[in-house]
Amino acid sequence: MKTFLFQGDSVTDAGRDHENDYDLGPGYPSMVAEYFEQKYPGRLRFFNTGTSGDTSANIYARMGTDILNIEPDYMSLLVGFNDYSHLINNGDGIPSHRYEQLLCMLIEDVRQALPRIEIIMLEPYVLKGLATAPKWELLNEGVRKNASIAKRTAQKYGLPFIPLQSVFDSLCSEKPADFWLADGIHPTEHGHRVIADELIKLAESICLNR
Repeated sequence: MKTFLFQGDSVTDAGRDHENDYDLGPGYPSMVAEYFEQKYPGRLRFFNTGTSGDTSANIYARMGTDILNIEPDYMSLLVGFNDYSHLINNGDGIPSHRYEQLLCMLIEDVRQALPRIEIIMLEPYVLKGLATAPKWELLNEGVRKNASIAKRTAQKYGLPFIPLQSVFDSLCSEKPADFWLADGIHPTEHGHRVIADELIKLAESICLNR
């Protein structure tokens, strides 16, 4: 049986029980797992080590316990919003150039330890909402810059990439932003379903063709 790991910040964490290694939380990780377990029972097992508040530096610092010890065959990675939001809100975030360096270091070190791993990069995103409106111009510019960095890094290492910013931007022509994201960053059930569906599209072909 192959192992799939979800890694990221609060969007991935989604309120999971950190005392239960098998709890995926109620967000997109559980939706992805449910799809695979129903359609391909016994093919994959799933873990979620996403942690609320994490930046790329936090994920890199806990790489051993939260990634390498699990020895995943596949890993999705969604990080980048907190890197910038923490920077402008309390000064302990990660500048964009350092965010890029940390993404590269993480990918290279994980691949060195786990040469057969397949990493799927999810694009960090932001919409205008209750949590993002007060510093909207700064957040919009900074997070979208990190989104471009994530895409560039994925291209550099040949990683599958999911453009969540453009997906949510497009969906806002159908429903208001808070239908998808409760506060401009944290998904509603509908938003989590969007992320899950986008990840399933990629993961299904990747995980079943290896």
